[in-house]
Amino acid sequence: MHNSAPASEADQVRTAPRPARFAIGTRTWSIVRLVGALAILAAVAHQLIVTVGNALQSSTPYGSHIPTVIANFLSFFTIESNVGSAIVLIIAALWGLRVASDPEAIEPRWLAILLACTSTYMIVTGIVYNTLLRGIELPQGSTVAWANEMMHVIGPLILLADVLLAPRRRRLGWGVLGIIAAFPIVWAVYTLVRANLVLSPRTGETGWYPYPFLDPRLVPGGYLGVAGYIVGIAIAILAVGTAVIWASRKRGS
Repeated sequence: MHNSAPASEADQVRTAPRPARFAIGTRTWSIVRLVGALAILAAVAHQLIVTVGNALQSSTPYGSHIPTVIANFLSFFTIESNVGSAIVLIIAALWGLRVASDPEAIEPRWLAILLACTSTYMIVTGIVYNTLLRGIELPQGSTVAWANEMMHVIGPLILLADVLLAPRRRRLGWGVLGIIAAFPIVWAVYTLVRANLVLSPRTGETGWYPYPFLDPRLVPGGYLGVAGYIVGIAIAILAVGTAVIWASRKRGS
């Protein structure tokens, strides 16, 4: 009888429910994700409205063809990364609000992979813009200043914070790096193939590239120089993707 009491107490300790140590943090971070996602979408929408408005005022037929203008807008890696990240953040936020009261819930693998992909793309977007594109002058009135900073600086920082701070993270395997790399490869191929099928809205000449470092007419060495930039960006994506997966393995369950 003397030994049964301590054993019973130990059993109670082992079977007692774990405290909801993530509950408040999960709700809070879900709100952060929602606010961040809405801010990103607002930036994209504002820039799209200005871009289409400029096209409607264009005096050249090749600069005012709205379907082409919108297709070009949606062909920017920045836009695709921002829209994709906003959608995934909203999904993650809704999931977090739903499971906030469950201390055992860990984000599902599919959601963890989507977050890893969009986080990588947004972080790389921030790096590429601020190292290669920030100093390039654009036509007056074509860029919305706050939206530009939101999509290229604040948005990437939100996704970086999500990698480092978000609760309920899942531990990912290194094979996810291949999934992360898939979309940028498809985007690069799409961009180079499509470029010679559309007219430049500025000049009316065949050949439209979303970024000057992809235009063989502007890059020293032509396509060989473009290939160098693509390889460099691919290395950046793999490096950032590796860091994102490492963070998940360090913090996740």
